[in-house]
Amino acid sequence: MKIRSFCLLALLSVSPGLADAAHAQAKPAALRPADAGWIARVQDALNATHAIKARFQQIAPDGARSTGQAWLDRPGRMRFDYDKPSPLLLVANQGQIVYQDRELGQVTTLPLDRTPLGLLLRPDLKLSGDVTITGFVHDHGLVQVTVVRSATPGEGSLTLIFNEAPLSLRSWVVKDSQGRETQIDLFNIETNPRLPDSLFALPKEQD
Repeated sequence: MKIRSFCLLALLSVSPGLADAAHAQAKPAALRPADAGWIARVQDALNATHAIKARFQQIAPDGARSTGQAWLDRPGRMRFDYDKPSPLLLVANQGQIVYQDRELGQVTTLPLDRTPLGLLLRPDLKLSGDVTITGFVHDHGLVQVTVVRSATPGEGSLTLIFNEAPLSLRSWVVKDSQGRETQIDLFNIETNPRLPDSLFALPKEQD
């Protein structure tokens, strides 16, 4: 199957076939008490956010930029609809992420729990246990928390970036197993809007 956009799959940070990923060890960040306090606030803020509607800009590993409309509906649902002329659509629902190239009429399906973005869509997001915090930065009005899946850190990381005041999600960076980074910046954010179920219908071939 032809994949038009490497950067979209890089956003998902799925690298099947890398045997070493499963055996890597997560290295927890050294956190001060003040850092732990901020992480608790971040966790609370994420769990209080059930839905987001926003414009987004994606910066691919090669620096290419694209824009579109994003919807997140926790737990488990997400939609990224790229602006024309891009034919790309990404929808998460029912434990899957489905990538569609509407021009080619092709879809690619990936398990949500194999992607760092799956962490963001969990029903009860906890930044501990099967998730390891590997980085924390609080500077210039921003709070950044980098996490990996504790069991398979080599599959990629997710860095969540928040405005400090008020504490609110503004962007995230996905790093894949080869160190390539894709950044998503959110704009014109609406928090906890009502979102219709139809937004999250999984696309099919030739839709």
